[in-house]
Amino acid sequence: MAGALTAMVAAISGAAAAPPTVEYLVVAGGASGGAQFGGGGGGGGRKTGTLSVTSGSSYSITVGGGGTSINGDTNGNAGSNSVLSTITATGGGYGAKANTATSGGSGGSGGGGGRGGAGGSGTSGEGNSGGGSESSGSYGGGGGGGSGATGSSGTTSAGGNGGAGSEWPSGSSVFYAGGGGGGVYISGTVGSGGSGGGGAGGISYGSSQTNGVSGTANTGGGGGGTAHNWRKPSGR
Repeated sequence: MAGALTAMVAAISGAAAAPPTVEYLVVAGGASGGAQFGGGGGGGGRKTGTLSVTSGSSYSITVGGGGTSINGDTNGNAGSNSVLSTITATGGGYGAKANTATSGGSGGSGGGGGRGGAGGSGTSGEGNSGGGSESSGSYGGGGGGGSGATGSSGTTSAGGNGGAGSEWPSGSSVFYAGGGGGGVYISGTVGSGGSGGGGAGGISYGSSQTNGVSGTANTGGGGGGTAHNWRKPSGR
């Protein structure tokens, strides 16, 4: 779930006095998913562009970590920001817990909602919103948003899929910052993780109980919703 930071030296054209530039990708850490049949974690924010650099100068670099996994009836944890010089990508928003209607956290991309809660908002230019969640049936958690697409909403029979990440460099088939999939209650289809490192959701309770899957390291992908809870959720 950790972010990524890559720089490519760009070709210099024009006058010899023009400053050199680097082409960059900055991706923040993805968030972890929420407890029970919770929402998937949002993918980390993603920024690309070119940066003028000065020969012999140093530039600060921080690679943001992914949100830590949870234990208990809690929301997931947000991802941390990544920084290159003055350029900051925002950590992913946490996936919502599902013991009550809870909205996903806002971030680079927003986390999925839980038990009827709305998805969190993404940051403009960095990512997309998480999906909403369902309050009956399989209580599908919302999918976390990805840098390339919004997370899907959960339904009475399935968790929402995580939003797709985005490709960099163009044509490379390498994707970053996908959202995590939403979890379900006892049965149903778990949400899949978005391309770019998003983890799939899990099943909260019963003989098929499984944890959500962590986001892939060094991609900024969000983790899947659902952590083991060895009791029925409130109201069930």
